[in-house]
Amino acid sequence: MAKLSSINKNERRKKLVKQYAAKLAKLKAIADDTSADEGDRLMARLKMAEIPRNANPTRVRNRCSTTGRPRGYYRKFGVNRIELRNLGNKGLIPGLTKSSW
Repeated sequence: MAKLSSINKNERRKKLVKQYAAKLAKLKAIADDTSADEGDRLMARLKMAEIPRNANPTRVRNRCSTTGRPRGYYRKFGVNRIELRNLGNKGLIPGLTKSSW
């Protein structure tokens, strides 16, 4: 089980990303528009720099939904490799079978 503080920090980051997503997308579109005036593009970049760092989507960490473990995460299932095996052996993940040969 991951530290509760790490899980909570990641949840706060997800909340900030959601809150600033529209504003960040709008400013990024202005900053990337090569046909726009250079002054407007510069102002957009400066306003982007004022947005909190934790509002950037790259700072959100994929974590297991049951344990909070950050490593060995499977996006398709939303859990880490250990939990995937445990839930798969119990038959709780539809369509997943343990292979043996």
